[in-house]
Amino acid sequence: MDTVLNLGRIEAPLLIFGGPYSNLAATRALLDRAAVLNVPADHIICTGDIVAYCAEPEETSQLLKDSVIHVVQGNCEASLAEGSVSCGCGFEPGMVCSTLSQQWYPYVNARISDTTREWMGSLPSAIRFQMGRYECRVIHGGARQINQFIFASTPATIKQQELDAFDTDIMIGGHCGLPFGQKIAERGWLNAGVIGLPANDGTPTVWYMLMAPNDNGVRVSWHRLEYAFQLTYQSMLDNGLADYAESIRSGVWPSMDVLPEQEREQVRRALVIEPVEFR
Repeated sequence: MDTVLNLGRIEAPLLIFGGPYSNLAATRALLDRAAVLNVPADHIICTGDIVAYCAEPEETSQLLKDSVIHVVQGNCEASLAEGSVSCGCGFEPGMVCSTLSQQWYPYVNARISDTTREWMGSLPSAIRFQMGRYECRVIHGGARQINQFIFASTPATIKQQELDAFDTDIMIGGHCGLPFGQKIAERGWLNAGVIGLPANDGTPTVWYMLMAPNDNGVRVSWHRLEYAFQLTYQSMLDNGLADYAESIRSGVWPSMDVLPEQEREQVRRALVIEPVEFR
């Protein structure tokens, strides 16, 4: 059953990130950054997919569980909790990403403990809160489909329909792996980016998002996160996960087949994401 966690009114900055993807070093770096920014655990939200491509799924899960931050259930958590033999990522049959998932998902599935599966099954499908005059909702993929890919280039009409369906002003998603912010009239669709893999922009850094109320409304900004990616790269090689390991260093994904044309054209271009103001 879908559950929604209501955080009520938020009057201090939130740090939001997605896709740890079993990347323990990046997850530690993210929590360290939050401490430097004086953002407490109850003001940190993960958009899901705690585990995936990298080599330390149980350790990453335990770190986030112990941190007591808020986590939305991603398709990987849902699949593991249900005992599924598939990651449920939404890749079409024949895609390179689908073929590669037949390597990393069994690796993850064999290493996740029963207690972690139980915790993953208890995670909410969405988190809602109010910031300023804006009703906000954090999801994993789409508002009605957990593994829906919604990119910056996805038509605004699709995003508008989902905002309308849940009477939400600002939707914050994950899953697609690429950070962006788009205003749709007076409302918006945001993606915080992920910390488990680079944003396909030719750099090894990863992304998180800050969302803060101010006198005029809400300000959203995106930030790069540097971490000891060499540790993640080596642990992946040591555990036979070479296909995605090179992406950790190069900043380029092993396949582009899930990307729309606009996002394919931006591969290897270092991202610059301007802040978005909601007034």
